[in-house]
Amino acid sequence: MNQKINTLYFSATGTTEKIVTGVAKKIAENYGGEIAINNIDFTLPEARKKTFSFDKDTLVIAGVPVYAGRVPNVLLKFLNQISGNCATAVAVVLYGNRHYDDALIEFKDILEADGFIVIAGGAFIGEHSFSTTLASNRPDRQDMAMAADFADKIYDKIKRPGKIPSVVVKGKIPYRDYYRPMDPNGNPVSILKVTPKTNSDCIDCKLCAEVCPMGSIDSADVSKITGICIKCCACIKKCPGGAKYFDDESYLRHKHELEAEFTGRRLEPECFV
Repeated sequence: MNQKINTLYFSATGTTEKIVTGVAKKIAENYGGEIAINNIDFTLPEARKKTFSFDKDTLVIAGVPVYAGRVPNVLLKFLNQISGNCATAVAVVLYGNRHYDDALIEFKDILEADGFIVIAGGAFIGEHSFSTTLASNRPDRQDMAMAADFADKIYDKIKRPGKIPSVVVKGKIPYRDYYRPMDPNGNPVSILKVTPKTNSDCIDCKLCAEVCPMGSIDSADVSKITGICIKCCACIKKCPGGAKYFDDESYLRHKHELEAEFTGRRLEPECFV
């Protein structure tokens, strides 16, 4: 019934993209490989200036990262302007080995408010933006196998005769508050205004400014942050010289606590069809 497949994703370090495009590719293969996939990457600011509209003959695999257990609030304005027009959708969230909390149900609700019919949802694990040890190198081969199985189940659901029912996913309503780090005394601290620093290893290649999803790194002087930082760490993970880093005490304490408590393969993807 779906003659078109689109992906729609925000993926600063490529992990969400890997799952979303993997699911879309497997569904297309199940159709015999005759359906082209249109990839819509809204990671960079210019892409979020556009408006997107779909139709009822389209399947959209949509994905966002989980920030503090929720859909990143910096994406809400863009997401709320999408027109689903009864297109079929799959909601995917990707988190860094702690938990996805209410992000999946929130993302499903957003897509439904946009006019999509959400028939499946999945919460997958990817390497945490703060770290190289939290879910290191995930999504890996095992995760991608589960994504392929998820795609097969979605395809089977689409091919059933009659109206396709929407999906029920895990999560609480009203949504829980954003997860917050604590100080040594157990009091919540904010790292919202923390920004990365630049050391003398910088070769001024400008790559960090190019990959910043908020457009907040000054290309004329990459040591300057001119807007908000969402701690996606694209600038750190993609810097060829290792010149970007964080030195804020609260940020580092939170990073170390996460690595101490959640390192290791403690969680597997959860899929709902």
